[in-house]
Amino acid sequence: MFALIDGNNFYCSCERIFQPRLQKVPLVVLSNNDGCAIARSEEAKALGIKMGQPWFQIKHLEQSAGLVSLSPNFPLYGDMSLRMMRLASELGDKQEIYSIDECFIGLQGISNVTHRASEIRAKILQWTGIPTCIGIGHTKTLAKLANHIAKDADRKPGSYPTRLAQVCNLAELNERQRQFLFEMTDVGEVWGIGRRISQQLKEAGIKTVKDFVELDPGTVRKRFSVVLERTWRELRGQSCIELEEVPTPKKEIAYTRTFGQPVHNLASLIEAVTEFTSRAAEKLRKQQSKTSTILVFIHTSKHRSRPQYARSITVPLVRPVSDTKNLINAALHGLKKIYKPGFDLTKAGIVLMDLTNAQTRQAELDFGETVLDSDERLMHAIDEINDRFGRGTIIYGSAGVGSEKKVWTMNQQRRTPSYTTTLGEIPTALT
Repeated sequence: MFALIDGNNFYCSCERIFQPRLQKVPLVVLSNNDGCAIARSEEAKALGIKMGQPWFQIKHLEQSAGLVSLSPNFPLYGDMSLRMMRLASELGDKQEIYSIDECFIGLQGISNVTHRASEIRAKILQWTGIPTCIGIGHTKTLAKLANHIAKDADRKPGSYPTRLAQVCNLAELNERQRQFLFEMTDVGEVWGIGRRISQQLKEAGIKTVKDFVELDPGTVRKRFSVVLERTWRELRGQSCIELEEVPTPKKEIAYTRTFGQPVHNLASLIEAVTEFTSRAAEKLRKQQSKTSTILVFIHTSKHRSRPQYARSITVPLVRPVSDTKNLINAALHGLKKIYKPGFDLTKAGIVLMDLTNAQTRQAELDFGETVLDSDERLMHAIDEINDRFGRGTIIYGSAGVGSEKKVWTMNQQRRTPSYTTTLGEIPTALT
C-alpha cells in the first residue's frame, strides 16, 4: 500500500500563509526574472491562465480581474516543504520525497488508513497552513491516480463523487467502483503517460484509463514499450515501482540563469559564473559526489535584434574534485577563453559532468592525502557556516563584494520576505 501526499498549488499556498489577504484572490507565482506563470491559484486558473504563460500576456488581468503576481521565493518554499514533509512522514513507515510538494509514503502494517490519512492532512493544514490531498492505492501509480481524483473531487464539484475529495483510497473500493472511476478519467492523467504517448493512445481509440487497463499486456509492450507495460501492470494492482527512500545521485549538476539585464563586460560575467559554480559545488557535495569535467557557456538572446553570440567550453580537471576553489578556477579559465566583448549577453551557466562517488581518490605520486583531506575539511566548514547563518555568509572574492545590486542578478520585483529563513524578516504581530 502506498499514499501520495501533494500540496495544493504549493507555491501559492506558501505565499497565502503569511498574507491572508491573498485568500480567494487570483494569484500567480512567476518564474525567475518574472517571466511566466509557474504556479496558479484556483482563482487564477478560472481566469484561463495557463501554466508557463508569459507574464506580458496576462499582465492586463491585474487591472481587469484583480490578479496578484509574485516573484518566486524559493527559500520560503523549501523551508515550508521541509515542514510539510516531516508531518507527512508520520503517516507510514517509509517516505520518498518525490518533489518539493509531493511525497510517497509506504503504508505497510498501517491499519485504518483512510482515517489516519485524514488526520495527517488536518494536522499539516493546522500546523503549516498548507492544504493537501492524499491518494492511496496498492501501487505508486494507483496512489498517484487516487491523488488526482481527490484533488478534482475537491476543486471541481461533479467531476468525481464528493466523498473522494481530499482523501481518496482506491484500495477500499470494490472493482466495480474502481472501474467506474477509471472510465471517468482521461488516460493522459496517468502517471507515466506523457503527452506524446497519450496522443498515440487516443489515436488508437484508447481514451480513458478503463480503455487502457483492458488492453492485453503483450499489445502494450509490442505497440508501445516495456515501460508503458509496467504502468499498465501498476494500474492493475501489481506493484512494479518501489519506494526510493534515498534519492538517486544526479549524473550531472547544472546551474544556469538568465540575467536581469544584459551583461557587457567580463568582470560581471566572472561574478556570475563564480556564484553559479559555488552553488553547483554545494549541491555536488550534498550528494557526496565529485566531478571530473566542467562545462561553461554564455550566449545572447535569440529574441533580441542584436548581434548574436553563443559559445561553450568543456574544461577537464586533473582529478575528480568537489572543492569550490578548484571548480571556480576551472570555470573562470574556460570563461576567459570563450568571452568576446561587444555583445549583450543574457544568459550564462555551468554544468558539472562525469560525476563519481566522493570516496573516489586519485592523486599523483607527490600529492599527499593530507592536502585532499584539508580541502574537504575546509569545504565542510564553509558549508556548515552557510547553512547555519545563511547562504552567502562566506563567499569567494571573485563573486563580487559590496551591497550594491549586481547587473547580472535576476529581476524579482515582487518577491515577498523570507518569513521563515531570515531572522530580520520574521513576521511580527502588533498588540
